[in-house]
Amino acid sequence: MPNMKLLPFLTLLVTGSVLAQAPINVDNEFAFAAQQYKGMLQSHPDTAKFPQSSKPDGSPDDRNSSWWCSGFFGGSLWHLYQRTNDPFWKEAAQKWTMAVAKEQHNTGTHDLGFMLYCPFGNGYRLTRNEAYKPIMLTGAQSLSTRFNPSVGVIKSWNKFQTYNYPVIIDNMMNLEFLFWAAKNGGDKRLREIAITHADNTLKNHFRPDNSSYHVVCYNPDGTVAAKKTAQGAADNSAWARGQAWGLYGYTVMYRETKDKKYLEQARKIADFYLSHPNLPADKIPYWDFNAPSIPNEERDASAGAIAASALLELSTYGGPSAKTYYQQAERILQSLSSPAYKAKPGGDNHFILVHSVGNKPGKSEIDTPIIYADYYYLEALLRYDAMRKKQG
Repeated sequence: MPNMKLLPFLTLLVTGSVLAQAPINVDNEFAFAAQQYKGMLQSHPDTAKFPQSSKPDGSPDDRNSSWWCSGFFGGSLWHLYQRTNDPFWKEAAQKWTMAVAKEQHNTGTHDLGFMLYCPFGNGYRLTRNEAYKPIMLTGAQSLSTRFNPSVGVIKSWNKFQTYNYPVIIDNMMNLEFLFWAAKNGGDKRLREIAITHADNTLKNHFRPDNSSYHVVCYNPDGTVAAKKTAQGAADNSAWARGQAWGLYGYTVMYRETKDKKYLEQARKIADFYLSHPNLPADKIPYWDFNAPSIPNEERDASAGAIAASALLELSTYGGPSAKTYYQQAERILQSLSSPAYKAKPGGDNHFILVHSVGNKPGKSEIDTPIIYADYYYLEALLRYDAMRKKQG
């Protein structure tokens, strides 16, 4: 029996030549997603229990609305509505979006972009439901309370080890929410907070090879106290999902500001990611690029999905590597759409993708479906399909 950790790689060795020649059938992938998520909705009648992942025994692992991932299920339902225009998905998306509305007042987390902007932002974009706007504007203001001008970054956790001002690379993903709010009736200062945070992260989070630390801990005067990891293999390792968060975040920063330094940084991260000698042939990374037992380490489909979505957008901004970014994103999506990474029809607690890793050092969500892998996979498929249609 093959080593299950190597199964995606072994599968792609067999099918890789076929996958590389054929574009992804987005209709088929969304049909499968719809089949799975109808089962997910049936198995989750209680909107206080948000689908998150699977427990080691295979049972569903649900969380409450204050968990940082609570917005991804509603956001994924909006992706299904966008693709199908089916009122069934609109109704389900509205239901699960409103289920997280109370988190607009949550000032104890930096993840309100994930929690609120993924469901409400997509819902507002697709329906222009005016009831969503004040919820998002309140949420963005709540997020801004975690910014200390003396430090110059949005605080992530309230404490990490002995440090009182930790900032994680993941925080780059919540800045898009602040830009939206500043453009849609919120405090204009929100835009400046996002830019200041991105600038200080650019200054302090990245190594000479353009990989990023996971956690940078700050002193009260804004100087750096320590550079650490929480979910990576080591303080100096390149945690795969963290690299994807940075890639996506700086691509968004360029979109929102047109400042070339952000485009340059996004490209540098992309080049680090795609050229790394430990990136497997199927382009789905190990959970950490420097994990100690490669190739006997788990893959992280979620990192692949996030990177694919970011690379597709990055490819639209030109440059000598634009075609490469598009092709590599397509290759990632081909892999994720293969049997190696897709859930069993009707199984795996009705998730779409398997083989993600949440926090291996914390012994949490290892080689399992995770809700944000589905969200960014569907987002990437939508972007991919729109780009193919535009290309003719």
